[in-house]
Amino acid sequence: MSLNQIQEITSNTTEKRACQNARSYLIFLDYINLNKKEMKKTLKNALMTLALLAMPFAMQAQTKFHDVEANDAKGAVKSLTVSMMGQEQKTTFTQDGKMQQDGLKDAVYDDNGYIQSAKMEAQGMSVTINFKWEDGKVKTQTTNVMGQQMATTNVYNDKGEIIKQSIDMGGQAMSVEYSDYKYDDKGNWISRKASVMGQTMEAPRKIEYYE
Repeated sequence: MSLNQIQEITSNTTEKRACQNARSYLIFLDYINLNKKEMKKTLKNALMTLALLAMPFAMQAQTKFHDVEANDAKGAVKSLTVSMMGQEQKTTFTQDGKMQQDGLKDAVYDDNGYIQSAKMEAQGMSVTINFKWEDGKVKTQTTNVMGQQMATTNVYNDKGEIIKQSIDMGGQAMSVEYSDYKYDDKGNWISRKASVMGQTMEAPRKIEYYE
């Protein structure tokens, strides 16, 4: 075999290998690009799925109200009926926890759904109520009736029970003490005793829940 033939064979072999390597490289690039596209598509789908899943939770967080907690209860409460001195007062709640009561209007909430103020129309009078919260509980409630202000401050024990309410009525102070709490299986009180000005009264409470 001549030198020229050897060189020709070697040259052809080198070219073939170069072509094969080039084809392999192009196939590899196509594979990489395809996988990039698939990865982008998969990532996009994953992000869209996460966004769709997050929307209901975001809406729930924005529409959840804490009026049940403002009434010293918790959970999926549908209504509360409190009896005191022979009179009953019923408060109902929507499924997202917003309070509904005859005469209640113009309720103002913060971004977390905690009531800050509201107006109550009763017996021809307009009453403005302001709330101050502390650790998820109502600390003070200020009521303004025809220019007269009454401030109620709640005192809680370690269990989260209201054991005392200090009431300031335009400089005149009084207090109500609570004891002997009884609870339902949801952890809400259904009976307690209230002591005011030397008299102790039973204060039962009926609770309805959403199923």
